[in-house]
Amino acid sequence: MDILVIGSVAFDSVETPFGRGDDVLGGSATYFSTSASFFTGVQLVAVVGEDFPQEPRDFLHSRGVDLTGLQTQPGKTFRWKGEYGYDLSEARTLETHLNVFETFHPVLPESYCDAEFVFLANIDPELQLEVLRQVERPKLIACDTMNFWIDGKREALIRTLGHVDILVINEAEVRQLAQEPNLVKASRAVLGMGPKTLVVKRGEYGVLVFNEHSVFSAPAYPLEEVFDPTGAGDTFAGGFMGYLAATNNLSDATIRKATVFGSVMASFTVEDFSLNRLRQLSWENIEERFRKFQALTAFEGL
Repeated sequence: MDILVIGSVAFDSVETPFGRGDDVLGGSATYFSTSASFFTGVQLVAVVGEDFPQEPRDFLHSRGVDLTGLQTQPGKTFRWKGEYGYDLSEARTLETHLNVFETFHPVLPESYCDAEFVFLANIDPELQLEVLRQVERPKLIACDTMNFWIDGKREALIRTLGHVDILVINEAEVRQLAQEPNLVKASRAVLGMGPKTLVVKRGEYGVLVFNEHSVFSAPAYPLEEVFDPTGAGDTFAGGFMGYLAATNNLSDATIRKATVFGSVMASFTVEDFSLNRLRQLSWENIEERFRKFQALTAFEGL
């Protein structure tokens, strides 16, 4: 089952204590699509400028990503520049140039309108709503957002959440959205806004998954080397949604397994800059790390 994703395709310039990458391929939709493509087909909706080269298109195409919805507009592609200190949990933004992304309005190709699995990556919630108006009868809608939209477009975001089945955001954003410091209470409040499932990304502390009747916790994979956390959350979402779409199963057990697959994909991304590690990844690598996750969390009962 293919996934429709709406988000950004960008060039990033990133510096961490362990190296740097200049004008490397990035963007929420790029990371998501590449990760999800290991599980299922992806239909990508985004915009790039006339400066966007052929090589990234060829790479995404080689991963089975349908680029019919990738618009090319006069001007330059979205660019972001940031840096991380030794605390890799948060980037400091140095420059943001929206370029063609500033006036982007998503128009779905006709072949995308019957998508059953939809992921609204981290973009303006009004654009997310524009996409939902064009999709006919989706089986599952998942969404990401960030503090900028929670502060600046709260009403539009809450309208979007009324249509969403799964919300994927980080711990600080849950508290900010709910206006509640306690994470458990905040998660319950966010579930009351519409989503049936809330996936809380906690960086090096793993992931918590809340729904109305259960809580599931998955650890982060312990890594000796972390070079660049950029795109880890989008890569997580790609693995998570990719597994759900591939199985076409939305049971609690499948959502838990999808959470681990998302964590597996994110653990690979941070091992190199941009999508370099994902470019080298094989399904055998993914299976092996999934088994290591199982061993990491296994214990005997009473």
